Amino acid sequence: MKAYHDQHFLIDKHAISRIADLADVRDRKVLEVGPGNGALTRALLDRGARVHAIELDSILCEQLADTFAPEIASGQLVLQHGDATRCPVPPFDITVSNLPYSASSKITFRLLDIGFEVAVLMYQSEFADRMVAPAGTKDCGRLSIMVQTYAAVQTCFRLPPQAFSPHPQVNSTVVKIFPREPIFPINDRRLYADVVRALFSHRRKTVRNCLKGSTGSMLSGIWVERVLEELPEDILKSRPEQLYLEDFATIANIP
Repeated sequence: MKAYHDQHFLIDKHAISRIADLADVRDRKVLEVGPGNGALTRALLDRGARVHAIELDSILCEQLADTFAPEIASGQLVLQHGDATRCPVPPFDITVSNLPYSASSKITFRLLDIGFEVAVLMYQSEFADRMVAPAGTKDCGRLSIMVQTYAAVQTCFRLPPQAFSPHPQVNSTVVKIFPREPIFPINDRRLYADVVRALFSHRRKTVRNCLKGSTGSMLSGIWVERVLEELPEDILKSRPEQLYLEDFATIANIP
């Protein structure tokens, strides 16, 4: 089977059932990004979900429209042709998706901005490992901090390349994401995001040097000077990967 737009279709029936059972989708509005050949879509519909599926590939959309014509006619399934990184997304309760590897980060951040009750998402395993890497460890990065600031992440299970057609070159991991308010208050979420981005753009430098050379929509020179004056020396001398969530909030909350 040909891969469309970075998609590898999940063909392991047991894995499909496990994913569909990770959240109670009956009578819930479920967003599915990248339905592909519709295998997971079918499992969600069979469990009573009201599915809104967004598919980038027009050929796959036509095939899905034929396959699920009765469900579309009844309103149980809405099929949208579009790019999930930027197209309009309707309100939903839960998202269950096998995300395209190349757009995983953009789609994840967008979903967190929109908000949901729980997400069951499949990623490339390396991506999922970075997502759950604890703050303050060498594996921690921008993805780890931004996701863990606004959500709790639970690793569910891994899948080998043989579970897909065509086989990807990597393993995949299914995770559950539970949005929550930040543990440490954040005054301005846009500024916080700019701070995290700036620091991890030069993760081998100290916080002091990262901020000195930072650029961002909200990181003015005057603000950076104020931060360098007010931050404790132990934070300024640390590398970004050594910081904890509280430290990132402390930096971003300096007025």
